[in-house]
Amino acid sequence: MVSYLPQNWWPAANGEQQSAQNSAGIQTLLDAEREAQKIVQKAREYRTQRIRDAKSEAQKEIEEYRKQKEEEYKKFEGEHSSGYKVSEEEADKEAQVKLQEIKEAGKKQGDKVVADLIRVTTDVKPEASEKIKA
Repeated sequence: MVSYLPQNWWPAANGEQQSAQNSAGIQTLLDAEREAQKIVQKAREYRTQRIRDAKSEAQKEIEEYRKQKEEEYKKFEGEHSSGYKVSEEEADKEAQVKLQEIKEAGKKQGDKVVADLIRVTTDVKPEASEKIKA
């Protein structure tokens, strides 16, 4: 006999013994497959949970960044808009002063202006054009 072959390489004469071995082997494979499915399922659940956690953490970071930028904008706006308010108030004061000057000039010169307008419109002095004179 050849020495490199295992002793039980030939199918057993007893079919029940082989059937029992096959059944035990199949059962072992099924158990291993179930265990592998459990491991894969746990890995999927873990991955899904990590994705959810990462997403919520990213959302929190985005919200914090947005609040920070809004505060910076409000601070910047507060620092720079005060200059506009001062300039606007100064312009309003200057406009009020100019309006007051115009009103006072109108009170002082108003009667004279009206009289001059009436005189110019009622006293018509017809004169010939220089083109006609030539």
